[in-house]
Amino acid sequence: MCGIGVSSHYFEQLAPHLEQFGPVYALDLPGFGGVPHNGSGLSMSEYADLLGDVIDSLDAPDPVVVGHSMGTQVVADLASRRPGLSTIVLISPVVDADHRNLPAQAWRFATSSWREPFRVKVLAVTAYLFCGFNWFFRVLPNMLAYRIEDAAARIQADTLLIRGQYDDVCPPEWIAALSDRLPSSSAFEVEGAAHSVMHAHAREVARLCVDHAGRGSAGDDGGIDRIPELPDEGVEVDPQDVLEIVTEEIKGAATEVRGNATNSDALVEEGRNRQADARRALRGD
Repeated sequence: MCGIGVSSHYFEQLAPHLEQFGPVYALDLPGFGGVPHNGSGLSMSEYADLLGDVIDSLDAPDPVVVGHSMGTQVVADLASRRPGLSTIVLISPVVDADHRNLPAQAWRFATSSWREPFRVKVLAVTAYLFCGFNWFFRVLPNMLAYRIEDAAARIQADTLLIRGQYDDVCPPEWIAALSDRLPSSSAFEVEGAAHSVMHAHAREVARLCVDHAGRGSAGDDGGIDRIPELPDEGVEVDPQDVLEIVTEEIKGAATEVRGNATNSDALVEEGRNRQADARRALRGD
């Protein structure tokens, strides 16, 4: 589950690292990623109900549920009402209880975004255009008002908390306070990362998720462990192929836009698959 205004494209780097361990489903909430909405801003509990419906439809009684930013509120709300969920991951959880207001959050988001890679900035701008400012500002008050720390106290699942070193939206003292409210949790900070840590540092986050799913939070000492930034893999792509790959991704994006405009799930899926294939080619996969 992604943050406010953005889409499941934010998980484009993380998902391939996880799918070797099982099926991965990246979900877009109503109003985001081109998904239709009901015209009125949904609460986090209403979004959580929809997430629960998807889990039920997949016949997956105990999946590892991962949320990022506002998506952590959705995951936490569902987990607080579903004791059958045993493992969840909250990446860059919001909103810091000591700064639950728009000016503070806007400033923190701006300073954190400055350290995001160019690709994430492009994804953000594109997603916000899909979302539209009207829907964004209908959901925003619900996100700011939601008290994830209250939901945390009711969560029985083993919970993994992850933040980026330069994530001003999710400061370390907030992670520590949230961890204290969770009955079973472990917390980690990834070096060199900002708010969208699961994109630019997908390998580090994937390792944390896989280890957590296997071991849980047993033995956690309540602190925040620092995870070193992994070196760049240095994959090289023939410069002659770059233009062709980028062109293919643009075509895929155009197909997705056309699918959203015509309410065609088939076109949206085709467009996203083409973009994913192009990005894999660009990484040299």
